[in-house]
Amino acid sequence: MPWLIYAVFKMRPRRRAVQLDLPMHRHGGARRGAGRPRTSGSVPHAARPRFDGARTPLHVTIRMASGVWNLRSQRGYRCVEHALAAERARGLLRVVHFSVQGNHVHMIVEADDRRVLSRRMQGLGVRLARRINAMMGRPRGRVLADRYHARVLATPREVHRAIAYVLGNHVKHSAQAGRRGIAVDPFSSASRFQHFAAPVRPPAWSPGTGPPPVAAPRSWLLARGWLRLGPIEPRGCPTSVAGGAARPRLGDA
Repeated sequence: MPWLIYAVFKMRPRRRAVQLDLPMHRHGGARRGAGRPRTSGSVPHAARPRFDGARTPLHVTIRMASGVWNLRSQRGYRCVEHALAAERARGLLRVVHFSVQGNHVHMIVEADDRRVLSRRMQGLGVRLARRINAMMGRPRGRVLADRYHARVLATPREVHRAIAYVLGNHVKHSAQAGRRGIAVDPFSSASRFQHFAAPVRPPAWSPGTGPPPVAAPRSWLLARGWLRLGPIEPRGCPTSVAGGAARPRLGDA
């Protein structure tokens, strides 16, 4: 009969795992100099002014997409003129001053509220795109480069600077192209502006079908407030009556 052998093995009890303390690199904590400093030497940013349709006008810029023909031509200007005249007839978006450059348009506008501004700028862009595509002989195509850019004019000084910039914008572009600027730009609403610091002759030629289609301002800032800083100095001044200079050269800027 075979022998049965039993073996008894004594099992050692398992040891509990010991969690090791790993050093953690902390940026905060209870230590000297930790946390955000209580004082800062930096200049705090001023709050951006909010748009108030009854009080604050805006400086609006519309840029054309690449490949769009030059707007500083008779055909290009009349596309802008048609769109502005349609908005003036509606009376919701009041374009008080404007300037047409080669690939962008500057405007100083008023609107009753932000919703009206957005809707009417969209309508202006649609009319402008249709006319420009027809001018270029294509049924459709991208005309506007991006959404319009609007800057709130909240003080008389900001309005004064914006008017001077828009009505004298052609001088900057003419200087960049090596040409001398003219005081009254025929591709703008400057011919209807009544507050130049020096007498100026009207342009000898107009690319439009009539007077610039602008609207009368309603806000105090755009109607009277900016005049506290004085009239606008006509830049370039070859057309100023006092200077007796020669006739302006009309060129694309």
